[in-house]
Amino acid sequence: MIDDAINSLRKREYKRHLILIILSIILLTSIYYSISRGAIEISFSEMLATLIGQGTPLHEKTIWQLRLPRAMMAVFVGAGLTVAGVGMQALFKNPMASPYILGLSSGAAFGAALAMVMGITIIDGRLSIPVMAFVFCFITLMIVYNIARSHGRIPVETLLLAGIAVGAFFSALVNLLTYLADDELQGIVYWMMGDLMQYGWDNLIIVMPLTVIGIVGVYYYSRELNAMMLGDNHALNLGIEVNDVRFRVLMACALLTAAAVSFVGIIGFVGLIIPHMVRMIVGPDHRILIPSSILAGSTFLVLCDIVSRSLLYPAMLPIGIITALVGAPYFIYLLRRRRREVGW
Repeated sequence: MIDDAINSLRKREYKRHLILIILSIILLTSIYYSISRGAIEISFSEMLATLIGQGTPLHEKTIWQLRLPRAMMAVFVGAGLTVAGVGMQALFKNPMASPYILGLSSGAAFGAALAMVMGITIIDGRLSIPVMAFVFCFITLMIVYNIARSHGRIPVETLLLAGIAVGAFFSALVNLLTYLADDELQGIVYWMMGDLMQYGWDNLIIVMPLTVIGIVGVYYYSRELNAMMLGDNHALNLGIEVNDVRFRVLMACALLTAAAVSFVGIIGFVGLIIPHMVRMIVGPDHRILIPSSILAGSTFLVLCDIVSRSLLYPAMLPIGIITALVGAPYFIYLLRRRRREVGW
């Protein structure tokens, strides 16, 4: 019996490692395709030569200044939103939770719209919109958290309702600014669609460390999240400080969401559908779910970016439109499946 258990454990570990390898290969292939395809076709040998500094000036400009930073932004934004979705779904014990469930996207949208309409300049004019979106994303979290907190506890239901209310409030403010906007109207609307087109290495070097810190923060509490999925009482019996863990994971998820949204706008459904799909493949253990979700989320957004560049070529669609076109039908599927399971 012990031997059977050991063999079963080995098979499970082998399957998990195989899944990670397959997802890594798919991600690398997607990045290669994203870099090589476009108005200027670049072969694999030409791409390698360019990456080691032996390419033509045209290829170097195309790869280093345009395609590679865009692909890497898709990788980190996709990974960040997906892990934030994993964290939110664990905290709310609901596969239909997303990084935006607490109104964080509405707060970030208000900050970005405010920067556009008021002409706010922070440090560098190019950073005004991302910084304001980032700040208001965290302001939204603090407001929601303090509304929901009661006698040192944070009931999940109250947290969710507070997020809905605060998100609706900030959405109303965004609509007000959109109504009052003049020349800035197009910028607000375009930002809220989500886009990767106008950002390069200078913004990527800000997104990368923030995303890595947020992912490490969520992964650090993998075991605690596993226990909390079975209920707060079960976690408390194991000696886990549920409220402290919930707050820290919320902060990490907010950091991931803010880092993504502040630079590329609101890209929906990535943090909703990818964690759910990966969970069906690898199971609910966050120690393997989070690494798998990182690879799957990155791949998904890179592929969506390829589609957004190719669908109406030479025009480029905002990537948020593509993720919504893919994610909305899957979300409807989740709703119908949920209704059959609980009898809605």
